[in-house]
Amino acid sequence: MKNVGQTIRAKRESMGLLLRQVAAYLDIDQAILSKIERNERKPNKEIIIKLAEILEFDKEELLVQFLSEKIAYEIVDEECASEVLKAAEEKVKYMKSNFIKS
Repeated sequence: MKNVGQTIRAKRESMGLLLRQVAAYLDIDQAILSKIERNERKPNKEIIIKLAEILEFDKEELLVQFLSEKIAYEIVDEECASEVLKAAEEKVKYMKSNFIKS
């Protein structure tokens, strides 16, 4: 299973874009982008959204990968990780139905 950085690198390379080109579009140093691609630094949501644009990803798909990875890293060492995910899913459903009005 690829992490977000590997997914980004593979897509950038398949499009023939240089690291410096994508970094310039993101307005970040290319060393930072390189670290993101090597999974040595975590991007923020804003960078993920911009990457989805320039690399022609489905924005929601890339965000799901980013956010799920972020959660997984947070709870990976917990014995009750599966239960935590189930409880979080229920809480999200509850919060959406009770706090978010369309």
